[in-house]
Amino acid sequence: MQNVTMPVKKNRITALIGPSGCGKSTLLRCFNRMNDLIDICRVEGNIDFHGENIYDKDADIIALRKRIGMIFQKPNPFPMTIRDNITYGPKIHGITGRKELNEIVERSLMQAALWDEVADRLDKPAFSLSGGQQQRLCIARTLSVSPEVILMDEPTSALDPIATNKIEDLAQELSMEYTVVIVTHNMQQASRISDNTGFMYMGKMIEFGDTERIFNKPDEELTEKYITGRFG
Repeated sequence: MQNVTMPVKKNRITALIGPSGCGKSTLLRCFNRMNDLIDICRVEGNIDFHGENIYDKDADIIALRKRIGMIFQKPNPFPMTIRDNITYGPKIHGITGRKELNEIVERSLMQAALWDEVADRLDKPAFSLSGGQQQRLCIARTLSVSPEVILMDEPTSALDPIATNKIEDLAQELSMEYTVVIVTHNMQQASRISDNTGFMYMGKMIEFGDTERIFNKPDEELTEKYITGRFG
């Protein structure tokens, strides 16, 4: 990526769109330093979160990833029960009381719009859930540690239209309390649910702004070509 500059507004949904390989997911993973896990990755510049550069040499990466959670393209529940998936993070961060953990389980699953579907089978394997339910479980698992920002990397690409609609509705609901950044190949999805959109091409941020303007009156010809399907 080159010279990417963009704001991510609190309690808003920011979408990143663009062709495959343009850098969307790479940029998303920069926001919670997931790219640190890639040996050849090198980062220059700053990403400021509450006025502090998350790439500062003294940054606490574990604390950062608690504050900025991530949902991946394919549902990735842990091979354990529904309940244990939710309590895993809180336990790592020192919460051990049964009452408090039970409250976290209920709250997180309710926020992820999954509680009514699984309340009577919390001790069943997470893999017994459908694909859409598994993705909402992963969202609940992220919410269990009370993040401030939720990163979503094509969270509906492996889901059917009904499950996709539930995730979209959920993202909009969550943006009332959390800041959401979503990578999507689905331009209709970006236009439906996001407040701001960035169009990327070949590692560059071609255009960024209010979603309605980006889709209806973009400043850049390349953006217009991509959105109208005349790309290339």
